[in-house]
Amino acid sequence: MITISQILNITNDCLVGKRVKLVRHIDKRAEYEHMFKTRQGILDYQSLQTKEVFKECDYIVSFTGIERKRCIFFGVFKVLGSNPCDQYMNYQLEQVHDFDHLIDRVVIDWGPSTINWHQWLDRQDKEVVEIYPEGFVKPFLGINEFVLSFYELSKLINNPNGNHDWYYNLSNVNGIYLILDDLKGEQYIGSAYGKNGIWGRWAEYSKTKHGGNKLLKELIEVEPERYKHFKFSVLQTLPSNLTNSEVIAFETLYKEKLGSRSHGLNKN
Repeated sequence: MITISQILNITNDCLVGKRVKLVRHIDKRAEYEHMFKTRQGILDYQSLQTKEVFKECDYIVSFTGIERKRCIFFGVFKVLGSNPCDQYMNYQLEQVHDFDHLIDRVVIDWGPSTINWHQWLDRQDKEVVEIYPEGFVKPFLGINEFVLSFYELSKLINNPNGNHDWYYNLSNVNGIYLILDDLKGEQYIGSAYGKNGIWGRWAEYSKTKHGGNKLLKELIEVEPERYKHFKFSVLQTLPSNLTNSEVIAFETLYKEKLGSRSHGLNKN
């Protein structure tokens, strides 16, 4: 059995002899849902605590809950101090970047006491149950079983070797896809056909942010950071023997069904 302390010490011995806590972040309350959508949101959530839980720590090793008792590595942070802020303690935490190559890759079993979300490393070491390849985003569960943020999409495109299941499945199918602007709920319907299928088409979005689409391009010209709100999913896969015009006919049908021309981001 490999434990998280062994993995951390192999990477860097700066934690040896220090007071280190393991921290598991997961909060399904509606008022915190938006914070767990981005890394910065989780950092903010981590820094504000209702109690002095990190007062005696030199470092914290953070994880985010993913399923059952499992959680995935989020980072190592040095505790520099804290200040009271209303009903909270605002902790000053400095990320230790020597461990960044483990982020989103190392999965541990937190054990039976999931209610105890902060535990001392030297007393309750955790088993490492999986180590994902470098650049890994998340497991591929099926072509109709995912929604990707723009950040996740770009990480996939830039790391095909670390996400082979995604590359294989998305590059071998044509289809109709949806881009949702979750800031205002507007939709863009597009189609993918030709070389590398959906993967090849989405690679253009990763590169340009707008994929050459007129209204998306205009939107980003006005609000350069708007692409960060885009979410990608597949509406329908299509046989590879369909002609381009047949694929576009399916795209047109979805535009009609979802109203993405009259109330969305499709120009035609």
